[in-house]
Amino acid sequence: MVSHHSVSTTPASPVASYYAASANDSPTRAPLDGEAKADVCVIGAGFTGISSALHLAERGFKVIVLEAASVGFGASGRNGGQIVNSYSRDMDVIAAKYGDTTARALGSMAFEGNRVIRERVSTYAIDCDLKDGNLFAACSDKQMASLREHKALWERYGNDRLELLEGDAYRREIDSKRYVGALLDHSGGHLHPLNLVLGEAAAFESLGGTIHEQTPVVQITHGDTVRVRTQHGSVVADQVIVAGNAYLSGLLPDLEGKSMPCGTQVIATAPLEEAQASALLPNDRCVEDCNYLLDYYRLSADRRLIYGGGVTYGGRDPASVEGAIRPNLELTFPQLKGVKIDYAWSGNFLLTLNRLPQFGRINRNVFYAQGYSGHGVTCTHLAGRLMAEALSGQFDRFDAFAEIPHTPFPGGRLFRVPLTALGAWYYRLRDRLG
Repeated sequence: MVSHHSVSTTPASPVASYYAASANDSPTRAPLDGEAKADVCVIGAGFTGISSALHLAERGFKVIVLEAASVGFGASGRNGGQIVNSYSRDMDVIAAKYGDTTARALGSMAFEGNRVIRERVSTYAIDCDLKDGNLFAACSDKQMASLREHKALWERYGNDRLELLEGDAYRREIDSKRYVGALLDHSGGHLHPLNLVLGEAAAFESLGGTIHEQTPVVQITHGDTVRVRTQHGSVVADQVIVAGNAYLSGLLPDLEGKSMPCGTQVIATAPLEEAQASALLPNDRCVEDCNYLLDYYRLSADRRLIYGGGVTYGGRDPASVEGAIRPNLELTFPQLKGVKIDYAWSGNFLLTLNRLPQFGRINRNVFYAQGYSGHGVTCTHLAGRLMAEALSGQFDRFDAFAEIPHTPFPGGRLFRVPLTALGAWYYRLRDRLG
């Protein structure tokens, strides 16, 4: 049976972020014009799409990637650049809700995305300012107790590179009085995310892969083979991967009520003096706090403090990104009060109700992975490997995610934003009350 999903989209303009301003040289790829055939057509040239395409090209598949804007345009090129292990819900929550078998399966993959990133950087010599170590900083004694449990949990699943920094011990890593302790994951890290995805795209093309930019998909026609239509052409493929995440409105309508685009905001200071930068974060780690609505920050290669946080439900931008983020930056680092902000930007990630990613198949040969709920940098790279396994006929690891049920947001599409915002208000109050 043949069915259609269509959407009207317009190519988007580049975002004026620090990452775009400091991106490595990358070619402009021509839009698709005319008919093409491939083993696999990938929709979306962010981390999920490019990671999948690269894994498939390494396995000998002929792959064409279609991107509505440019490589890394969405969350992949705008995020905090933090390599944080595991998922937005940890294995204890997964075990309680979905059983030990699912928890063991997901737990065995919880640190794999991190390893995939490092393999890519090493194998293809990708210049993306990769640094080691990320910190979870506790703002209260209750959060510190949770970090002790977190360490024990991750060690049970094989992460033996964790260090608890009790009391003021965290000050060797962060020059801020805001915290009561921290957990350091030596296996985590941070990088320039746009340069990572651009490097992976170049690696994919070096293996014979094709990427068309400024090529929005307007229709997917399902069948034994799938036709992916664009404004000026189409690709006929045996299999399709839909990897647009928060930027795919309308292409998979059955999934749309089970996820919600959310905006996060980021600012980058002017370059700091070397002494000042090394005083703030002496060992050049990245940091996220343990609040429900968390802050995250790190130093760039040219010593800017990149500081992000906040959530706007439905993907709307605040009136002023700098106005939304600067107060928290100055709360964390009062010594930076009045610091010049050179860049301020926002971007959308995709939130699911259970905070776990959505993997699945439609009509046997259209695959999707999306909804990483804030843990996209590592989980997208795991998703790319699992996609390549599944399209090669090895479904067990892909299906460990695909079998997790996902329910729609309460109130449907009309009320999911206000109801989720109400929930966020409750958690923000909890954060403030400790």
